[in-house]
Amino acid sequence: MANSTFWWLAAGGLIAVELVTGTFYLLMISTGLVAAALAAHAQLDVLWQWVIAALVGGGSVLVWRRYKKSQPAIAPANANPDVNMDVGEVVHVASFRADGSCSVKYRGTHWDAALAPGEQPVPGHFTIAEVVGSRLMLKKTPVATTE
Repeated sequence: MANSTFWWLAAGGLIAVELVTGTFYLLMISTGLVAAALAAHAQLDVLWQWVIAALVGGGSVLVWRRYKKSQPAIAPANANPDVNMDVGEVVHVASFRADGSCSVKYRGTHWDAALAPGEQPVPGHFTIAEVVGSRLMLKKTPVATTE
Protein backbone atom coordinates (compact mmCIF):
# COMPACT_ATOMS: atom_id res chain seq x y z
CA MET A 1 0.00 0.00 0.00
CA ALA A 2 1.32 3.43 -0.92
CA ASN A 3 2.08 5.90 1.85
CA SER A 4 -0.47 8.35 0.48
CA THR A 5 -3.19 5.68 0.67
CA PHE A 6 -2.37 5.09 4.33
CA TRP A 7 -2.63 8.82 5.09
CA TRP A 8 -5.91 9.22 3.15
CA LEU A 9 -7.46 6.20 4.92
CA ALA A 10 -6.31 7.48 8.32
CA ALA A 11 -7.74 10.94 7.59
CA GLY A 12 -11.03 9.41 6.43
CA GLY A 13 -11.17 7.21 9.53
CA LEU A 14 -10.63 10.19 11.83
CA ILE A 15 -13.32 12.16 10.02
CA ALA A 16 -15.73 9.23 10.44
CA VAL A 17 -14.95 9.04 14.17
CA GLU A 18 -15.45 12.81 14.43
CA LEU A 19 -18.89 12.50 12.84
CA VAL A 20 -19.85 9.91 15.46
CA THR A 21 -18.37 11.72 18.48
CA GLY A 22 -18.72 15.37 17.47
CA THR A 23 -15.18 16.15 18.63
CA PHE A 24 -14.07 19.03 16.45
CA TYR A 25 -10.44 18.54 17.44
CA LEU A 26 -10.37 15.30 15.42
CA LEU A 27 -11.02 17.37 12.30
CA MET A 28 -8.02 19.49 13.16
CA ILE A 29 -5.84 16.40 13.52
CA SER A 30 -7.20 15.01 10.25
CA THR A 31 -5.97 18.16 8.47
CA GLY A 32 -2.49 17.07 9.52
CA LEU A 33 -3.10 13.63 8.03
CA VAL A 34 -4.32 15.19 4.78
CA ALA A 35 -1.17 17.34 4.69
CA ALA A 36 0.89 14.19 5.17
CA ALA A 37 -0.98 12.53 2.29
CA LEU A 38 -0.13 15.49 0.09
CA ALA A 39 3.49 15.23 1.23
CA ALA A 40 3.43 11.55 0.24
CA HIS A 41 2.10 12.52 -3.20
CA ALA A 42 5.02 14.95 -3.44
CA GLN A 43 7.26 11.93 -2.71
CA LEU A 44 8.75 13.35 0.47
CA ASP A 45 10.47 10.94 2.84
CA VAL A 46 8.27 9.11 5.39
CA LEU A 47 9.97 10.99 8.23
CA TRP A 48 8.94 14.31 6.66
CA GLN A 49 5.39 13.01 6.20
CA TRP A 50 5.19 12.32 9.94
CA VAL A 51 6.72 15.70 10.77
CA ILE A 52 4.23 17.48 8.50
CA ALA A 53 1.31 15.51 9.98
CA ALA A 54 2.41 16.44 13.50
CA LEU A 55 3.06 20.10 12.74
CA VAL A 56 -0.10 20.73 10.73
CA GLY A 57 -2.39 18.64 12.96
CA GLY A 58 -0.90 19.87 16.22
CA GLY A 59 -0.73 23.44 14.98
CA SER A 60 -4.38 23.31 13.93
CA VAL A 61 -5.38 22.06 17.37
CA LEU A 62 -3.38 24.82 19.09
CA VAL A 63 -4.80 27.54 16.83
CA TRP A 64 -8.37 26.30 17.38
CA ARG A 65 -7.85 26.07 21.14
CA ARG A 66 -6.47 29.62 21.27
CA TYR A 67 -9.41 30.86 19.18
CA LYS A 68 -11.97 29.17 21.45
CA LYS A 69 -10.36 30.65 24.57
CA SER A 70 -10.48 34.13 23.04
CA GLN A 71 -14.26 33.92 22.56
CA PRO A 72 -16.56 35.06 25.38
CA ALA A 73 -18.22 32.34 27.42
CA ILE A 74 -21.71 31.42 26.30
CA ALA A 75 -24.42 32.30 28.82
CA PRO A 76 -26.59 29.45 30.12
CA ALA A 77 -29.89 29.01 28.27
CA ASN A 78 -31.99 30.68 30.99
CA ALA A 79 -29.87 33.87 30.74
CA ASN A 80 -29.10 33.80 27.01
CA PRO A 81 -31.14 36.24 24.88
CA ASP A 82 -30.45 34.08 21.81
CA VAL A 83 -32.34 31.21 23.46
CA ASN A 84 -34.90 33.01 25.64
CA MET A 85 -36.65 36.02 24.11
CA ASP A 86 -37.57 37.42 27.54
CA VAL A 87 -33.96 38.08 28.59
CA GLY A 88 -33.09 41.74 28.11
CA GLU A 89 -36.68 43.00 28.08
CA VAL A 90 -37.63 45.85 30.40
CA VAL A 91 -40.44 45.64 32.97
CA HIS A 92 -41.79 48.12 35.51
CA VAL A 93 -41.96 47.17 39.18
CA ALA A 94 -44.45 49.25 41.19
CA SER A 95 -43.73 47.69 44.59
CA PHE A 96 -41.87 44.88 46.30
CA ARG A 97 -43.05 42.41 48.91
CA ALA A 98 -41.27 42.14 52.25
CA ASP A 99 -39.23 39.15 51.02
CA GLY A 100 -37.93 41.15 48.02
CA SER A 101 -40.09 39.41 45.44
CA CYS A 102 -42.66 41.20 43.30
CA SER A 103 -45.30 40.74 40.65
CA VAL A 104 -44.85 42.39 37.26
CA LYS A 105 -47.12 42.67 34.26
CA TYR A 106 -45.27 41.38 31.24
CA ARG A 107 -46.58 40.10 27.91
CA GLY A 108 -50.17 40.62 29.02
CA THR A 109 -50.06 38.62 32.24
CA HIS A 110 -48.68 38.82 35.77
CA TRP A 111 -45.35 37.14 36.46
CA ASP A 112 -43.60 36.39 39.73
CA ALA A 113 -40.24 38.10 39.81
CA ALA A 114 -37.25 38.33 42.11
CA LEU A 115 -34.18 40.52 42.19
CA ALA A 116 -30.83 39.29 40.98
CA PRO A 117 -28.22 39.09 43.76
CA GLY A 118 -26.95 42.50 44.83
CA GLU A 119 -29.95 44.47 43.55
CA GLN A 120 -31.90 46.82 45.83
CA PRO A 121 -35.73 46.56 46.08
CA VAL A 122 -36.48 50.07 44.81
CA PRO A 123 -39.52 50.46 42.53
CA GLY A 124 -38.74 51.40 38.94
CA HIS A 125 -37.67 49.88 35.64
CA PHE A 126 -35.82 46.58 35.63
CA THR A 127 -34.32 44.38 32.94
CA ILE A 128 -35.01 40.65 32.86
CA ALA A 129 -31.61 39.04 33.53
CA GLU A 130 -32.76 35.43 33.34
CA VAL A 131 -35.81 33.21 33.61
CA VAL A 132 -35.75 30.51 36.29
CA GLY A 133 -38.75 28.25 35.79
CA SER A 134 -41.66 30.67 35.62
CA ARG A 135 -39.96 33.36 37.69
CA LEU A 136 -38.24 36.38 36.19
CA MET A 137 -34.92 37.41 37.72
CA LEU A 138 -34.52 41.18 37.48
CA LYS A 139 -31.62 43.60 37.53
CA LYS A 140 -31.91 47.38 37.68
CA THR A 141 -32.06 49.11 34.30
CA PRO A 142 -29.24 51.69 34.16
CA VAL A 143 -31.29 54.30 32.28
CA ALA A 144 -35.00 54.85 32.77
CA THR A 145 -36.88 53.53 29.74
CA THR A 146 -40.53 53.44 28.88
CA GLU A 147 -42.56 50.29 28.52
